[in-house]
Amino acid sequence: MTARVGNWMIATGVIIMFVALCCLPAALGEHRDASLLGLSASIFGMGALFMAGGLYFKAQMLQLQGNPNGAEDAPAPRTRGGCELCGSDVPVIHCRVHQLHMCSTCLAEHFDPRSCSYVPPTRRPAAKSGKGMARARGV
Repeated sequence: MTARVGNWMIATGVIIMFVALCCLPAALGEHRDASLLGLSASIFGMGALFMAGGLYFKAQMLQLQGNPNGAEDAPAPRTRGGCELCGSDVPVIHCRVHQLHMCSTCLAEHFDPRSCSYVPPTRRPAAKSGKGMARARGV
């Protein structure tokens, strides 16, 4: 189904509500009829229901257009080398006792100078190719 179905449902609901309002003067005129007033109220309620259904259908179609496969967004993958506690920031320090790389926010919560030993975060050395090694030896 397309998004136009929602538009048609809204338009149908508005027309039905208009018909109900046209019946209302006959129910409230000189010769009042309680059954005609009830019929007018029922027709108006049916029109409102159609219109609300059309609005709901359009909202669902707009939501599906945002996510084409209908699934929720997957969480962002954890960055390699990020903070090991929160996983969102770049680590600024390494706790040698607990073997944790931490960002500054997590360090404030973890800080215990009596039992922990802190060092700057280590980085693995870049892999060197054989050609670069040969030049370093002077070959």
